[in-house]
Amino acid sequence: MDLFPAIPLSQWRDSKETLHRFTQIVGKIRLASSVRRNHWWNVPFHVTGRGLTTRPMGGIDGNPVFTIDFDFIGHWLTVSCLDGSGTSFPLAGQSVASFYRETLSALGRVGVTVALAHPRPYTLPDAHRPFAEDTEHASYDPFWVNRHWQVLSQVGLVLEEFASGFSGKVSPVHLFWHSYDIAVTRFSGRSAEPGPGMDPVSREAYSREVISCGFWFGDDDHPRPAFYAYAAPEPAGLAGQPLRPAAARWIERGTGRLATLDYDDVRAGVDPRETVLGFYGSLYGSAAALAGWDAERLASPGGITDPLARRDV
Repeated sequence: MDLFPAIPLSQWRDSKETLHRFTQIVGKIRLASSVRRNHWWNVPFHVTGRGLTTRPMGGIDGNPVFTIDFDFIGHWLTVSCLDGSGTSFPLAGQSVASFYRETLSALGRVGVTVALAHPRPYTLPDAHRPFAEDTEHASYDPFWVNRHWQVLSQVGLVLEEFASGFSGKVSPVHLFWHSYDIAVTRFSGRSAEPGPGMDPVSREAYSREVISCGFWFGDDDHPRPAFYAYAAPEPAGLAGQPLRPAAARWIERGTGRLATLDYDDVRAGVDPRETVLGFYGSLYGSAAALAGWDAERLASPGGITDPLARRDV
């Protein structure tokens, strides 16, 4: 299989919009059923050998320990409990409303009760509409859903490699269901002042200085898949720094700026993996220098911090 196979947004936009809402339903269950972690690290999904997982949760409020998994090979949603019980239902043929009902029913069959505080989309255009009433989003093309998981798997491994070069606090490589992007974040260790009017979700996410790198599949504002990187807070002069490769560019996004590199530009290159690592590295190098990070102390070349072992690398 090619590294970074084609996945034009135009070919699976409807399926993506439906799947995004499926994952928000399960993500909100994860949010309600897990112990809160710094920067919301308890909430995102992790990529598996068949799709996405919530990881084990529950064991609180009388619920058993359980896991919810998206299987993008067989195209099932599976709920599994620690005692070995479980139940599944097919992903294809579901609207958001029917998926919501089926998910709650599946949880009930294994003895799990979860009440969602806000059972509607988060930061999506139809955020006012309850999941239970959304019969509009009902597309699910198994080919493209499987292809998107292949891309997530391959991008995730490149992000793991980039993460290995940093010995400071670094997030897992994980998928955020609110914006449906996969990312890894490096931390300087210093506190950051919240921006004016910053919402509580963002205040927790950006309570420390960060440099984050990731990938998303595109949306209405940027209708094509792309790799991205940014610093928060953004140090003065960052957007004037050069990026690698030459095809990378800065875009306005929300209240800040993103360095972006289109997925198709990477695919067209001679060494896509090294291109992405070089892109992430160029943003990190500039942002860390301008923000005064001790990049040398925080480095772990080849994932190694042992000074004796590093002499042999």
